[in-house]
Amino acid sequence: MKKVSSLLAASVGIVMLCGLATLARAGEAEQTEIKALKQNYVKALEAKDVDALMAVYENSPTLVVFDVIPPRQYLGWEAYKKDWQGVLGGCTGPMKAELTEMTIVAEGNVGYGHEIQHLSCPTKGAPLDMTLRATDGYAKKDGKWLIAHEHLSVPVDLATGKGDLTSKP
Repeated sequence: MKKVSSLLAASVGIVMLCGLATLARAGEAEQTEIKALKQNYVKALEAKDVDALMAVYENSPTLVVFDVIPPRQYLGWEAYKKDWQGVLGGCTGPMKAELTEMTIVAEGNVGYGHEIQHLSCPTKGAPLDMTLRATDGYAKKDGKWLIAHEHLSVPVDLATGKGDLTSKP
């Protein structure tokens, strides 16, 4: 009986390991596709191309973005496009964008991820130089991954109540 129990436990363990390996492989293609989407995001930012930038977002009134720039939320693709037009239009020189510490989880037609974003460009006033935390919800529509929800934030210094736009790990 002891041998049967041990054999059964080993069999269950093997089946579980095979199942986990299959799940890991299933998400690899999605992760690669989403990483390509994020590369397009960086390219569009650095080109200051609002149309290419907005092509990574779900073109829908249901798009929700919590940004660090007021208002606290943008509802819909058109509203967020206007935000980016203002930001990129204020850059008087090249925009630099860097994404680090990226993590992506995806399976089927949904996914989520987070990264640290560093954005900078000269402006007529003080240069734009921000380090942000970004969390995205992804949806695959018609075979293409898009950002369907985004939340950008910065740490807050509780003593001053001010956001830390240059945070370092």
